Amino acid sequence: MPEGRTGTEAFEVWPVGKHHYRHEKDILEMPVGWVFVESGDSALTRRIKAQCEHWVVMGRYRNRVTAQGLCAPETAVSEIRAALEAERSDPAYQKKLEAGRRYRDAKQQDYVAEFEREVLTFLNFDARWSELAHALAHAVTAHATPVGSGTVARTKRIPVENRAEAAVIAWLRHQTSSYDRMTIPRVAGARRDVRRKIAEVSREILDKYRSGAAVDLSACPLAKALGFGTDGACEK
Repeated sequence: MPEGRTGTEAFEVWPVGKHHYRHEKDILEMPVGWVFVESGDSALTRRIKAQCEHWVVMGRYRNRVTAQGLCAPETAVSEIRAALEAERSDPAYQKKLEAGRRYRDAKQQDYVAEFEREVLTFLNFDARWSELAHALAHAVTAHATPVGSGTVARTKRIPVENRAEAAVIAWLRHQTSSYDRMTIPRVAGARRDVRRKIAEVSREILDKYRSGAAVDLSACPLAKALGFGTDGACEK
């Protein structure tokens, strides 16, 4: 073990073997009596971090660096896990857990409704295209708002009205263009340029419906993506 390391510090490491981990330039062997605890039980992870010395094992998932689990003393992990299981078996804990689920479900439903309203506000279609606007808002919301979806709708770093706009443009990019089938060069900025050009076309499509002008739905990629105008009519 590198000089100055006690083997019990709380720092990030990367796996390089079954029991060996890299920390900066050092290769560390997991201390005797330690075990790896895989991510997945957030309560267990929080308590281990709060109550005993540990290593945070990092890794890549979908091109993002995330924590894959912890290395910690087996004795401490066993005690924490036993205490947590005893607590979870208490009926009072189950009631609290269910109340928490109901609260989160209600909060999610409120957000879904709010987000769909924001999408409709951004669309701002003329009244003659109201049905299509509601269909598009519903489709975008259904795709973007599920918990854990990882879409722009789930971030809180930007205002909800900006999330709604970004979600619409993203939905149009995937549903009304050939973006998903494109071969884009691995050059810095190339993907961003492609997205920008597609976004310009998407905004032109939206502007037609905002203006109230007649639109040939059978030729409109947005209408076709939503199942409108299959009979060749100019309005639905």
